[in-house]
Amino acid sequence: MYSLSFIVTTSTCDSKGRLKLYSALQMMQDCSEMWIDSEPIVKQYFAEHNMTQLLATRQVEIIRVPSFKEKLTVTTSVYGMKPMFGFRNTFIYDEEGKPCYKTWSMGAFVDKSIGKLKRVDDATIASMNIESQLEMNYKERRIILPKEGGLVLEPVTVLRSDIDYNQHLNNANYVRIAMELLPEEFDVKSLRVEYRVAAKLGDVLTPTIFKTDLGLIVALSNGGEVSAIVEFNN
Repeated sequence: MYSLSFIVTTSTCDSKGRLKLYSALQMMQDCSEMWIDSEPIVKQYFAEHNMTQLLATRQVEIIRVPSFKEKLTVTTSVYGMKPMFGFRNTFIYDEEGKPCYKTWSMGAFVDKSIGKLKRVDDATIASMNIESQLEMNYKERRIILPKEGGLVLEPVTVLRSDIDYNQHLNNANYVRIAMELLPEEFDVKSLRVEYRVAAKLGDVLTPTIFKTDLGLIVALSNGGEVSAIVEFNN
């Protein structure tokens, strides 16, 4: 298990002084990315084979939204590993050790030079510290879009500030873009994100929003191809 400590600061708060969901996702991402420092064999293997891990899906349960100046601990642990995919829990806890956010995610191992899936060898997988799967409500990885009823909204252009070191739209920014389309009174209790085709600088994402029995789904499409799907439940 790897952990990082955070404080809910001014820049991470919304207008009500509560931690932004976008900021919480950034905290999770930072912890997950830094985790590789705790697995030197995996880190060396990825460096030697010019590989990286790209997020394929994430599910988040929001137990309680922290407020300004609260101290938080983010932990991440791998509970499953396959040659081309890894599975992890990333939780955010308050000062009392109670979970505020519970998440699981799946990452895909990719050759950075060609952007294609690449296998990790058995010896590297065997070297990893695989931990127990944490308790939460696990849902399906795939998000099924309704066949009709979607409302197409104004397109959004991917800006330089949206791009991360993998030269893609950062995964938290898909959620940020989608959240701007929610009604102001919409209180997000959980979400799922399915990442399909990574958007890059200058791409134009066209949002389509669907109502469901449990909330809303936002599909972000790039040139007719779905880049990501975000499901919000309230």
